[in-house]
Amino acid sequence: MYQALYRKWRPKTFADVIGQEHITETLRRQVAEGRTSHAYLFTGTRGTGKTTCAKILAKAVNCEAPKDGDPCGRCPACAGIDSGSFLDVLELDAASNNGVDQVRSLRDEAVYSPANVRKRVYIVDEVHMLSTAAFNALLKILEEPPEHLMFILATTELHKVPATILSRCQRFSFRRIRPENVAKRLNYVAKQEAIDLLSDGAELLSRLADGALRDGLSLLDQCAAAGGTIDSAAVLDVLGLAGNLQTARMMELILNRDAQGALLLLDELYKGGKDMGAVLSELSALTRDLLLQKTAPKGGAALLSGGFDAAALDRLGKGVPANRFLHLASTLQRTAAELYASVNRRLDTELCLLRLCDESLSGDLTALEARITRLEDNQTARAELARRPAAAPAMEPAPPPQEKPPAPRMSPDPPPWDGPPLPEEPPMMDEPGQRVYDLPEEVTPPEAPKAAPAPEKAPVKAVGSGWWRTLAENCKGRLSPMYRPFLGMCSGFLEGDLLTVCAPDGLTLGRLDNDRVRETIIQEAEALAGSPVRLAFRTGEPPKSSPEENLKNLVAFGRQFDNIEIK
Repeated sequence: MYQALYRKWRPKTFADVIGQEHITETLRRQVAEGRTSHAYLFTGTRGTGKTTCAKILAKAVNCEAPKDGDPCGRCPACAGIDSGSFLDVLELDAASNNGVDQVRSLRDEAVYSPANVRKRVYIVDEVHMLSTAAFNALLKILEEPPEHLMFILATTELHKVPATILSRCQRFSFRRIRPENVAKRLNYVAKQEAIDLLSDGAELLSRLADGALRDGLSLLDQCAAAGGTIDSAAVLDVLGLAGNLQTARMMELILNRDAQGALLLLDELYKGGKDMGAVLSELSALTRDLLLQKTAPKGGAALLSGGFDAAALDRLGKGVPANRFLHLASTLQRTAAELYASVNRRLDTELCLLRLCDESLSGDLTALEARITRLEDNQTARAELARRPAAAPAMEPAPPPQEKPPAPRMSPDPPPWDGPPLPEEPPMMDEPGQRVYDLPEEVTPPEAPKAAPAPEKAPVKAVGSGWWRTLAENCKGRLSPMYRPFLGMCSGFLEGDLLTVCAPDGLTLGRLDNDRVRETIIQEAEALAGSPVRLAFRTGEPPKSSPEENLKNLVAFGRQFDNIEIK
């Protein structure tokens, strides 16, 4: 009869246990010196060797010929415990025997001496599942047991075990097994079982095991059933991880801020029967791998989940800052936690994708930091644009100034009078001894010819003009709502064929300085001007209009009311 690999290759001695040397060495020394305790508590995640070490310890304390604390495996005690024929070593599942009655029955039987071995051993697995009354019933015998009795408790959730139980046990914490140790064990088992396992396949299986050797052996058993050489591609194919390509495609759309493509792909997954919680979970796992790859590109390979290869992670994370991945991870975690109480899981997932594609929709400090980082990354391009001189409109050279003709020289004496004699008038006395005479009227010199007027510059449409307001309103009708408030804070003016849009600050400039907004503004400006228009962005205030321009705008504004009849 075929036996699963994780059962067939379960360690028989402490030396066979992988990755728990800090525990096995202590237990071996206690057995060799005869200083074993009456109660042990083994804690740790699944598949790390808690139950295995409990069985080895039960054999070691009852072995007739132990060797350096390890059971011999050949004596009747070791053989009987391995086969399960000795009822003095009993393994219980607290998940199904969690009542106070079962614990009272165990307590009543424990006082009797063992029949075949030196110590009666009770291995209670998942002890955190016991009820409060069951724990209380276990306290007395756990504190003062008979000399022939030993308890070994195992749990994956230490926080659920009462403190009164913890204080009566020696606690040993089992670590997650490192991927390299898992891969080494998998290669050994594959060699013994004549399984063609390649190094890349063993490495991928060790990462997928997530620190549990039992999981790694189960995955190896599943891949070996498919036959052939087991490499990384075969592992992905057999375990059904090829669907991760859709998750990678979704992440690529999110990083490219393609909200439409992300929503369409989510619709395909939804129609294909994909659970929305699974989508968020896979995106969260991929985000974690990308963040680890970004922050620890060399030493973080052992921390990856294993569902994606390093080349795909490098391609997705290229050029993306780490704080963007932090924003993605926090948003995904928050949405996944709230998804279980949601009335519409698909809608919440779609809203999450929109927030992932555009950080401005989140409104938190992490999103603001991500937006500032985007502006800092584009600072070089904006500085280059600001340094680029704007081409001034071509102007005709001014004509040389014409010489002003000399004015006619005026005579100091009045001209002679040919008419009838004028009546003499008494001289006017201004001061005693001084006479003042009326001077003849001045002869107005002929007016000099005016110089040719200089060519006028192209009119400047500054902020507040009807031209810019019309252009801004037309653009708002075509752009997404996320750009409208930023466009309303700007002003613009047209000088020749150059349209300059003035933003109040760098944040507003960064939101508008993209291809979509540029194309829309240029198209609307050319439609209003009737000629090709160039576009430039800058920060600051626009030049003020001249008084003549303001007067023209005011007159144009007043003419709108000429045909209004006031009653």
